[in-house]
Amino acid sequence: MSFIFCINIVLGNVSLRYIPVSFMQTIKSFTPATTVLLQWLIWKKYFDWQIWASLIPIVGGILLTSITELSFNMFGFCAALFGCLATSTKTILAESLLHGYKFDSINTVYYMAPFATMILAVPALLLEGSGVVAWLYTCPSLPSSLIIIFGSGVLAFCLNFSIFYVIHSTTAVTFNVAGNLKVAVAVTCSWLIFRNPISMMNSVGCSITLVGCTFYGYVRHKLSSQSPGTPHTPRTPRSKMELLPLVSDKV
Repeated sequence: MSFIFCINIVLGNVSLRYIPVSFMQTIKSFTPATTVLLQWLIWKKYFDWQIWASLIPIVGGILLTSITELSFNMFGFCAALFGCLATSTKTILAESLLHGYKFDSINTVYYMAPFATMILAVPALLLEGSGVVAWLYTCPSLPSSLIIIFGSGVLAFCLNFSIFYVIHSTTAVTFNVAGNLKVAVAVTCSWLIFRNPISMMNSVGCSITLVGCTFYGYVRHKLSSQSPGTPHTPRTPRSKMELLPLVSDKV
């Protein structure tokens, strides 16, 4: 799980190097689709046809957003897309810890963080060690930069703690609504702060994705509320409790 977490962080940062925040967060909304596909192909989970139908507007909105994106970059797009697969895998593994092994959110972060540090330490020293040393000598405002780096780490801890807490403590519809809000806020801030250009069709595609994500949350909530004897209930007892979140984690 720590290894998948590291891959997810790296892919997210790489994608932000080539595409704007708004576009990256819209692609991250593809996570429900990748989670369903992974659980269906690898974990052999059954999903109602309504779940598959609810993914259509999500995929369609992302395709429309990608086609009309003014700052489109194929490498950044692929990095964000593979990041969705990493996010889905991490979430599935986190659910097995939080529900199957009765972990709580703080224990999950506590056990995962040291392994993630060891995994990233060696490639960070090899790939960026000399650059960090040169930066320390040439940085015009070292204290402010260190404050930003430290603040980013604190926010990353709070984000991952809250993600595990939500997976452990609430319902799928709550997490989906929160994920929709995150995408909407990220798109708005990307336009207001970084002045990333957003076309009309790009806005339409993003809106379709958000509506599709909300509909997906509604379908999950409706199916999870059905009694075990209804035809739409998944075959496995735990599958109706599975949480398929929208977005991940670190930006």
